[in-house]
Amino acid sequence: MERTALARAWDRQASTYDLVTRGQERRWAAPKRDLFSRIAGRTLFGAVGTGLDIALLPPGLEVTGVDISPAMLARARPRAATYSGRLDLVEADLTALPFADGSFDTVLSVCTFCSVPDPAAGLGELFRVLRPGGRLLMFEHTASRLPLVRPLLFAMTLFSRHLAHLSTELNRDTVANVERAGFRVERITHHYLDVVKSIEAVRP
Repeated sequence: MERTALARAWDRQASTYDLVTRGQERRWAAPKRDLFSRIAGRTLFGAVGTGLDIALLPPGLEVTGVDISPAMLARARPRAATYSGRLDLVEADLTALPFADGSFDTVLSVCTFCSVPDPAAGLGELFRVLRPGGRLLMFEHTASRLPLVRPLLFAMTLFSRHLAHLSTELNRDTVANVERAGFRVERITHHYLDVVKSIEAVRP
């Protein structure tokens, strides 16, 4: 999906996004907070969306949150303003980030790489802007290898792609994509079946 079309699609979701995801946010708060506790140094948060996860960040960090959607960022700004640390918001496409190589010590993503149209390009950019030895922390829902779950995720992907007009793909093998981008996966923690998981990786 072309960038401006993707931004418009997420702009349309901004007004109802918090309501739609409220139950999920409560359900996954504890594992997210645990993952976020591993953040260190200058941090890129992509994509920050409406900023629901800002409340789960440890205090005192230096964070740059990016999102492709101006409407999402507008809703994130009041939350960013209450953060006990430094949190700057930048409108940017994850596949073409406006940062120099090796700019960040940690990169964080939450339920993001099911929705990046070109995950290889997006992960390549995260690899580029992360310093050698820096950490990639991801909380994602991914493809399943379970016989009953796998076809369900394919069906949900058809709905999100053709009816919701988003690029969301619920059947991506994100762990394999992370490894293909050059990261070394160090830890995977499953939170629901083999679908919802935390992925911790390092740029060698």
